[in-house]
Amino acid sequence: MIKSKSADLLTGKLWVKILLFSFPLMLSNILQLLYSAADTVVVGRFAGNDALAAVGSTGSLTNLFINLFIGFSVGASVIVAQGIGARDDRAVHETVHTSMLLAVIGGVVIGSLGILFSRPILAAMDNKVLDLATTYLRIIFAGAPFCMVYNFGASILRARGNTRLPLYILAASGLVNVGLNLLFVIVFHMSVAGVALATIVSQALSAALVVIVLMRSHDTTRLQFRRLHIYPRRLLSIVKVGLPAGIQSSLFAVSNVLIQSSVNSFGSNVMAGNTAAANISDFIYMAMNALHHAAVTFAGQHAGAGMYRRIGRVAWQCVVTTTVVGVVLGIVLTIFGPELLSIYDTNAEATAAGMIRMRILCSTYFLCGIMDVFMGLQRGLGSSLRPMIVSLCGACGLRIVWIYTVFRLQPTLDCLFWSYPFTWAVTGAVHLLCFLLLWRKKMRTLEGVRGTV
Repeated sequence: MIKSKSADLLTGKLWVKILLFSFPLMLSNILQLLYSAADTVVVGRFAGNDALAAVGSTGSLTNLFINLFIGFSVGASVIVAQGIGARDDRAVHETVHTSMLLAVIGGVVIGSLGILFSRPILAAMDNKVLDLATTYLRIIFAGAPFCMVYNFGASILRARGNTRLPLYILAASGLVNVGLNLLFVIVFHMSVAGVALATIVSQALSAALVVIVLMRSHDTTRLQFRRLHIYPRRLLSIVKVGLPAGIQSSLFAVSNVLIQSSVNSFGSNVMAGNTAAANISDFIYMAMNALHHAAVTFAGQHAGAGMYRRIGRVAWQCVVTTTVVGVVLGIVLTIFGPELLSIYDTNAEATAAGMIRMRILCSTYFLCGIMDVFMGLQRGLGSSLRPMIVSLCGACGLRIVWIYTVFRLQPTLDCLFWSYPFTWAVTGAVHLLCFLLLWRKKMRTLEGVRGTV
């Protein structure tokens, strides 16, 4: 029987707690990318360059639709973490059941919209492999409810400090995904449709497993189908934190859609190289992303318990850890870039285009990690609107300005990709300032409350 309970994140050595929380999540993220990379390799090797370009060119559009509701899972995670820290069992129980029902509703809505509007949006992006991309994307959107249920369930597990069970779930579903990829693409010659079908089957499995884990939990996060209900007060709390996070992620996707459109203008070989390079460099992002979730969860639980002073140490240790992870992985992947790219595609033009992206992004990705940590700390403290505004104006708005000004003056891949580190650095600096102001405000409020007792 699968059993689980909440971890104690409020006592003991923070370095140890953060590493124990982050390491399984890093492995989960990297494992997820390995399976995704297997998808891409199978398509590139056995279905052709156009199929590889079709799969890679849809990622930003998928994120545009799905990230809005994934943002609500961040809100659910924060509210559950704060409830656990405050020992408010009722708040945790109601948030869990509200968020899981919201996941199903959101998945159906996003899936329907994605299936309906995929082709016209891809056409507007000047996609060079429109038919293949449309087929892939529509099947992926059909599995949106499974994707939502898993992400909301995993966010609840993270909120209580459990990052091991999502790792086990991804290991099981990922193996199924790889096996079905090989079967559908190599044996049945289903091309992009086979990869997409394998993906949604594995997502259905991961959704089922996370639901089983929550149903067998021995704490206040236990899921009971008969208790599924939208509790207005909890929904409002989730929306307050999650809607800004979702809007931010979706509008980030808008800027990435514009970048993808710019990449598309260079042709299918460059599209394929960009797809491979993005898959490889994503290993850095997803490893660092574990520290973002650590920042959200640790800040949330400590805020719920009123332990604001300790949040300063959480911030410092998350920033140092994400910087080390980003720099080390960036150096390694850049050194072995050509060999890694050749796994995806042996075309010389595609490899050259991929190395342009990797040299620029891999060496500077740690800036994105630092930016995300300070953003996560603010969300854990209950502030989501301000980090959204900062990120939209900085990482999103500045990137769009760059595309229409700097890139227009110098329309090269190098110039296009330098928009990333520039916007990470500017936005990260502003997030740092906002976190310090918010944290000190919380500290002063707590000291004022204690002074009146």
